[in-house]
Parts: sequence; C-alpha cells; structure tokens
Amino acid sequence: MVSAQTNSIDYVMEKASGPHFSGLRLDGLLSSPPSSSTSSPVHRLSSSSSSPLAPKQPFVIGVSGGTASGKTTVCDMIIQQLHDHRVVLVNQDSFYRGLTPPELERVHEYNFDHPDAFDTEQLLDCIQKLRSGQPYQVPIYDFKSHRRCSDSFRQVNVSDVIIVEGILVFHDQHVRSLMNMKIFVDTDADVRLARRIRRDTVERGRDINSVLEQYAKFVKPAFDDFVLPSKKYADVIIPRGGDNHVAIDLIVQHIRTKLGQHDLCKIYPNVYVIQSTFQIRGMHTLIRDKEISKHDFVFYSDRLIRLVVEHGLGHLPFTEKQVITPTASVYTGVDFCKKLCGVSIIRSGESMENALRACCKGIKIGKILIHRDGDNGKQLIYEKLPKDISERHVLLLDPVLATGNSANQAIELLIQKGVPESHIIFLNLISAPEGIHCVSKKFPSLKIVTSEIDVALNEEFRVIPGMGEFGDRYFGTDD
Repeated sequence: MVSAQTNSIDYVMEKASGPHFSGLRLDGLLSSPPSSSTSSPVHRLSSSSSSPLAPKQPFVIGVSGGTASGKTTVCDMIIQQLHDHRVVLVNQDSFYRGLTPPELERVHEYNFDHPDAFDTEQLLDCIQKLRSGQPYQVPIYDFKSHRRCSDSFRQVNVSDVIIVEGILVFHDQHVRSLMNMKIFVDTDADVRLARRIRRDTVERGRDINSVLEQYAKFVKPAFDDFVLPSKKYADVIIPRGGDNHVAIDLIVQHIRTKLGQHDLCKIYPNVYVIQSTFQIRGMHTLIRDKEISKHDFVFYSDRLIRLVVEHGLGHLPFTEKQVITPTASVYTGVDFCKKLCGVSIIRSGESMENALRACCKGIKIGKILIHRDGDNGKQLIYEKLPKDISERHVLLLDPVLATGNSANQAIELLIQKGVPESHIIFLNLISAPEGIHCVSKKFPSLKIVTSEIDVALNEEFRVIPGMGEFGDRYFGTDD
C-alpha cells in the first residue's frame, strides 16, 4: 500500500517537473480544470447525508500498468466476480485525440504513449459525470485510421462501480483524485512485449517490424518516464496480472465491503453498520410499523438489540488463549475482555440492558440521565457509574442517535471520569446522519455501532423515517 500525498503537493510537483519525454504533439501541459465551488449547506442537513432521491455515488477503480500487462484481463475478472452489481468499464484508449492530417502523414513518428496523446480533460469530464449519476457518451476510436468515429459513440449509464483502465490513468492528479481504489498491474517487460506484438498484428493490422520499432522508440521510453513513476500512487499492486487470482479475489472482497457500506462509513471509519439481511430488514419493517402490537415491538426490538450488542462486543480487544478440548486436543482461541461495563442513557437506553446482560454475565451497568427539553440535551440530571469505570471498556447504550447532543454530553461525562475515548463503543438501533456527524467529528476515536442509518431529522428533530418515541413504545407509556 502506498500512502497518498496531498493534492496540492502532487500538483506543484507535476507542474515543476514538466514532461520528460515529448512526442510529436507540442501542446504542452494540459490546463488544469476549474475546481468545483463548494456547495452551500442545506438547512440543517449535511451535504453528505443520504437522500432517497439522490443516487448513491459509485465506487471508482483505476487500473493502470504497462502496455499489454494484463489490465483488461484484470478488469474482466473483477467485472465477472461483481456480477450482482452494475459495473461499467471506461478505457482511456477511447479518449485518444484524433490525428490531424499533418500528423497522419507522419504517424510513425507520433507517440501514442505520451500523456498529450490523450484528451485528459474529456476523460475527467466523463468520470465526473458518471460519479454524479449522469450517463456519458464515450467516443469510439479507430486504431487503424487513428481517428474517432464521428457518427457513433458508446453510451455509458449510471453504475455501482466504474473501472477506469489505461496506461496513464494515474498520471493526471485530477483524474487520480476521483478514484476510490488504484490498482497497478505489474507484469514482466518481456511478457508485455510478446503480448503487444500478438495484439497489434492480429487486432490492429500492423506488421512486426513496425510494432518493434514503435516499442523501442516510444513505448519503452514512455513507460520508464510516465507509466512506471505512476506506480507509486497505486493502493494495490498485482504481480502477474490476471494470473494472480488471490489478489483479484481480495480486491473484489474489498469492493463488495465498500459497496455495502453507507456513505457515512466511508467518511468516518469509526462508524459501523451491521451487515443487512432480509431478516434484519424484516425486523426493522415490523418495529417501524405504527400498527404493531407492544408485545411484537418489544420482541423484535430485543432481537435487533441483541445483534447490535453482539457486533459491538466484536470490537473489544482480546488475547489469545489455548484450551484442552474433551478430545484431549489443543484449541487456540481468544479470551474475552474482562474489564467491561455498560452505561445506559435513561430511559430508552435501559431497553438494551437485558441483551447486554444476556451476552455478558454479571456485567456492571451504570446510568446517565440527561434532560432533553429546553436545553438542547445538555443538562445532566443524574449519573451513577462504577467507581473503577476509568479502567473499563464502556458500551454506551441508547437505541436512537438523533441530534447527538445527549450522546455527546454522556461521552464527555465518561471522559471526565477517566474513560479513554477509544474505550467507548456507542450502541444504537438507528442513527440519523446529523447525529453521526455530531458525535464522530467531536470524538473520532470512539466507535459507533448501529443497525441502520436513516435519512435525516425533521423540523422537530425527530429521526425520519424513524420509529417514533422508542422508550414510550418499548415500555408501554405511549397511550
């Protein structure tokens, strides 16, 4: 893995270095596209909050590497394994500039592997449009005539995953900045040359001598000057290309994980949403139904709370432990964290205590009561906590994270009592984006575990679609 440098540093370095190898075209560096203006915040709703009308932003993957390194094979294998998602492939080769008549006359002197051979501004526009949920008409390039087809194009529609493939897709800093994952396919130079000869003679109608001449004069120098240096920007490097099935399987697994994440989980790595299943969606459907009986509401809420608690416990530290099984064999497992306690925010948080006790026998549970009316959730009324709470990992319990004000007050109290921020795991059933922003920005080391993230808060600061006043419905005081 290569840690990414800041965009400003990248841009300054690129402008200072300039092109090291020039082809026939002498246009110079591409002008940098205008930076998008910052959108004004919508009243009380964060710009990154989910909206039922807003398309989910696709996952953009860049795949680079030398000529004939196996980039297309890697892309095809990723697409095949992501068969249950909409995936589109955008080839950088589609954005070759059409040659002018003078350039066509000297086509054997033209460097097709130089950054200036591509219309990078159009490629950038294409990725930006697709990321924003708009379809794009990708040009079709004829490699025999070295011109774009004027009367045809390839329509690319909105997708879950966008794969951008090409030898120089990492060269431009603006294009790189739009990618969620950057893959470099690393293949032996001799293998790449053999593949290029076969491809250019069979698919592009060229003779071997012209292929070898072009490789020695343009392809190899351009690889050394432009392609290979861009390898440092890669998040993942795949040796042997499509033959490396293990690497591709790991990449696909990572992509599936990211696709399943809520957008806020990508912004805040300390936010965890338990993996959704039809069972979980079904239970949410039941407890959100205003017509459900109190008995069923409590039953299905308890089931969901138990899942959240179990997931939260999975984030606690552990130590390795070996035991002897009844077959006199040694089993190497883990030992649970011993110093643990729960803290419920009265009164809705008390609904989560039974599930915690069922998972952690004899666990100590503290209480915090915060006044919610008239003081924006910032008035502490009562607290009763274990005396040694500073030595424990704390599971903070509240089924609904709305504005985040009460949660922040409770967390501040725990920190004042000596509990390290990183030792607090906040468990809830549903969260509003505003609450996640509020808590995560203030306490980035704390973990939030929830079963669903809802759309927003309404004018009365209630979670939408939400499930009403959870405490009243759970304890039967909503009549």
